[in-house]
Amino acid sequence: MKLAFATFLVVSLFLSSFLLETANAGSSLCDSKCGDRCAKAGVKDRCLKYCGICCEECKCVPSGTYGNKQECPCYRDKKNSKGKPKCP
Repeated sequence: MKLAFATFLVVSLFLSSFLLETANAGSSLCDSKCGDRCAKAGVKDRCLKYCGICCEECKCVPSGTYGNKQECPCYRDKKNSKGKPKCP
């Protein structure tokens, strides 16, 4: 019984560390792509915030600092409460 519990504990720790690394990898990808996307933004912190939200939800960010939204339909189609584009 103790051996089974110890094995379960070790496997659980291994899986949780693996899942955390995977989650962080996605975040760093979004951080990198949004850094490129928002490089020329006038209000950079707001651009990075909304780009990060859109990237996490859509799993993509259009190339360049402006336009090219056809590359990522999810990113392109997100709207704020006023009906304007949510993603920079």
